[in-house]
Amino acid sequence: MIANRRNDRKNLSPDTHAPRLFYALWPDAATRAALAAWQVRLQGKPVRVEKLHLTLAFLGQHPVSDLPALLAILEQLPARPMPLLFDHASHFTQLALAWAALAQPSPALLDLRAACMHRLAQQGLAPRFEHDRFTPHVTLARQAPPPASQDFAPIAWQADELVLVESLKSSGDYRILASRKLT
Repeated sequence: MIANRRNDRKNLSPDTHAPRLFYALWPDAATRAALAAWQVRLQGKPVRVEKLHLTLAFLGQHPVSDLPALLAILEQLPARPMPLLFDHASHFTQLALAWAALAQPSPALLDLRAACMHRLAQQGLAPRFEHDRFTPHVTLARQAPPPASQDFAPIAWQADELVLVESLKSSGDYRILASRKLT
């Protein structure tokens, strides 16, 4: 069952008729705290702890009229809670991003991503600019050099919340439009 936090038009950001949206796995407080402990060991500009997440699919800008279909996809995705084990930090050189990485992405995570992309394509809502390869990660720092050390205590996250998020251009904040507990 979806918990609509702010899915009506009046609660979308006032400065846009085509919000920037993405689906993500949203960490619990303990996982956020563990990720924050990794951040202090990295250089660059740390991502605010309340913004840490694992993007499942970045959708880009969509008209508000697409929200009912996007909410339906969120509810219909076949997903159960999944264990994720972050065991090292990595780096996207071109983007200067340091991130928490999984040595072995969970098959459940890869299946969820594939199902999400398939449903988006079925509805004609697939992202226009989609990467060929999905690299599951949690961005920890921007404008960052590669991590100096790989000696990070592993983080076990039982991912159990899937969300549809609006990225607010004006403030850089995120607003959860709807969430779904994975059971």
